[in-house]
Amino acid sequence: MEITIKEYENYEHGEIMDLYKSVGWCSYTSRPEMLEHAFEHSLKILGAHDCEKLIGIVRAVGDGYSIVFIQDILVLPEYQRKGIGKKLINTMLECYPDVYQIELATDNTEKTVSFYKACGFTSFSEMGCEGFMKIKY
Repeated sequence: MEITIKEYENYEHGEIMDLYKSVGWCSYTSRPEMLEHAFEHSLKILGAHDCEKLIGIVRAVGDGYSIVFIQDILVLPEYQRKGIGKKLINTMLECYPDVYQIELATDNTEKTVSFYKACGFTSFSEMGCEGFMKIKY
């Protein structure tokens, strides 16, 4: 298995839907037009490939100078726990070495918290901050 990380430039509906469905992100798959527009307007998207097969993505939004927000990071379940997610995150971080703040929001599970801490992130609460979100369903 030779995994490559490269910019994801051509949105392919089927492979993106398959990837999001594989990790159970139905709030995205139930709104395919929103997801396609989100990809079109992202700051940067990187894809992880096993040969030509898309096995993961990381998507960033923001201005690229003061803030980058890691909006999505997904890896097919059969490829998880092999360092691919960390490689996606690190490659994205290398694209923005001088950005003031890089943020993300995630589920509050032991697995996700441990993963992001291992990638060098600190929870808002550990920094004396609080995060807020408003979602339209």
